[in-house]
Amino acid sequence: MAVMPAIIPPPLLQLPPNPRTLLLEKCKSLRDLRQIHAHLIKTGSFLHHSTFENILECSALLLPNSMDYALKLFDQNPQPHTEAFNIMIRAFILSRFPTNAVLLFLRMLASSIKPDKHTFSCILKACSRLNSVEIGKQVHAYAVKCGLACEDFVLNSLIHMYASCGDVFDARKLFDKITERGIVTWNAMFAGYFKVESWQEVVTLFHDMLALGAEFDEVTLISVLTACGRLGVLDLGQWIDVYVHENGLQSNQNLATSLVDMYAKCGQVEKARNLFNEMASRDVVAWSAMISGYSQWSQCREALKLFHDMQISGVEPNEVTMVSVLSSCAVLGALETGKWVHSYLRRKQLKMTVNLGTALVDFYAKCGFIADALETFTKMPQKNAWSWTVIIQGLASNGRGEEALKFFSFMLEADFQPNELTFMAVLSACSHAGLVDEGKRFFHSMGSIYGVEPSIEHYGIMVDMLGRSGLVQEAYDFVIEMPVKPNAVIWRTLLASCKIHKNVEIGEESLKQVVKLEPKQSGDYILLSNIYASVGRFEDAVRLRNQMKEKGIRKTPGCSSVEVDGVMHEFFAEDSAHPLWKEIYEKVDEMMMRIKEAGYVCDVAEARLDAEEEEKELSVSHHSEKLAIALGLLRSTPGAVLRVWKNLRVCRDCHVATKLISKVYGREIVVRDRNRFHHFKDGFCSCNDYW
Repeated sequence: MAVMPAIIPPPLLQLPPNPRTLLLEKCKSLRDLRQIHAHLIKTGSFLHHSTFENILECSALLLPNSMDYALKLFDQNPQPHTEAFNIMIRAFILSRFPTNAVLLFLRMLASSIKPDKHTFSCILKACSRLNSVEIGKQVHAYAVKCGLACEDFVLNSLIHMYASCGDVFDARKLFDKITERGIVTWNAMFAGYFKVESWQEVVTLFHDMLALGAEFDEVTLISVLTACGRLGVLDLGQWIDVYVHENGLQSNQNLATSLVDMYAKCGQVEKARNLFNEMASRDVVAWSAMISGYSQWSQCREALKLFHDMQISGVEPNEVTMVSVLSSCAVLGALETGKWVHSYLRRKQLKMTVNLGTALVDFYAKCGFIADALETFTKMPQKNAWSWTVIIQGLASNGRGEEALKFFSFMLEADFQPNELTFMAVLSACSHAGLVDEGKRFFHSMGSIYGVEPSIEHYGIMVDMLGRSGLVQEAYDFVIEMPVKPNAVIWRTLLASCKIHKNVEIGEESLKQVVKLEPKQSGDYILLSNIYASVGRFEDAVRLRNQMKEKGIRKTPGCSSVEVDGVMHEFFAEDSAHPLWKEIYEKVDEMMMRIKEAGYVCDVAEARLDAEEEEKELSVSHHSEKLAIALGLLRSTPGAVLRVWKNLRVCRDCHVATKLISKVYGREIVVRDRNRFHHFKDGFCSCNDYW
């Protein structure tokens, strides 16, 4: 019978004598680690603490999914040295368990193991991750006790800890004590100011850096460019741009994106776009920076077009992108795009953050969908003062002033502190709803109860509220007695009230004052001209229009848009540029005939001044919003809501006519003019004829 040869296990390859070299060269998996660990135990090498620490480092820091093995090793060692604790603390931080790192540090102190500078550096990072300046201060005190607080390594970590926790005062005290600061130290200080949005401090610190001739890197420049964008410091941003190109740093995508963002926020949108186009690759941050720039500077059509290009490129949008897109949709009334964004958020199950939820509420409110705005607001998991302000303003501008004031009460009950923007929304609600007494009470309580000093904008809303309600003389007296000098907007607001209530005397004084401040605004002359026309002083009205021509002041034409089948159609008064203009004018004639049967009487004071007497009624019937409504009735599904956008304030005649059109044709018509929304239904308007 043949004898089988003995089966000899394969050797552990050719093992180098140094345990650290062995681990780095041969250990590629947990299985390898176990095999090497067994080999070191067999050879007796594992008993030496440095070998133990090599194994521990490999399992805790170098191999994936081996942290449990490292914990078992560490717990089995009855007397781990400082380096072993450092390895485990560092591993917990890298694994995003900073609390465990702090607990292990406490265990280290309880075991009377002396920490070194690396221990303090690591545990301070854990404090930064936990955003706990309280624990950080205790660690700082212990570092002082150990005589290690002045070590550069520890000092840099202390500055970073204080700065990242938002305590820039203590961070700066330590920073100023260092005589020789490296890039890491400077950047830690920049990061602290960045976190608390102390943009001026970032710029000032960079100037100090330049004056000292200190070295900086791309991380520094990104912080400074962000500050330049927030402050509008274009000259420094341009200096950095030159430096970047002279030193060949434009290939750094984060730096290139920061340049795009800086130029966009400083209003140099075209320069930003050129840099954006030159980028070899663009991530979501770059796309968002450019879209945000367009949105910020009211180039909303360009923002939405670029968002469309972003979708084609296959780059997934983030929260910043969506907020900017929703803001542009709100300005343009781009309902379908905004709804698509909301649908996208649901489909991708993206987290509804405060900023995103507030942007959605604002979008729906500014598109006249106040029910959707309320539903979105109610479903927001978290809200801030700005969220409450947006819904209050949305309710106010959609003719629900009393409900807006209820939400202000809910805001206070929820323990949110109102700010100056909140009071602008609250006072607007009072103004649009004719709640004069309430408005006066809120205005006087701003400073005395809530510590918010009224600004020129608050005074302007008060003038609007008084004048709109017919208290034109009181509004004028209010302007004269204001503690701040009235600006053009204040006088223009008073002039608009004079137009509503046909007050010629105060209207003339208002125009006189506003022309001193802004002499080239056509709307101001038109308002007084319309006041003259409304009281039959047509010669004065014509004289004022002639003065405009002599001064080269051109009237801003009224323009209305209506959305039909997802396409926006734009009209001017007496427009014949639309392909369906014949059918539109036939529909207008039918509309005017039917509403006359319902009691409509044309207000010829709203006609062109140069129109002949017999043409005045026809001129009024061809206002831009009537043409837009006519197309809506022609091309939309019966019963569908018509949505019209107008660049100027709705005139009195069109307001009366639209109420009757909504009744005669059984349609809801939503008109968004320069000031607010008008929801017309069954012959009534949400503004209660008070706008």
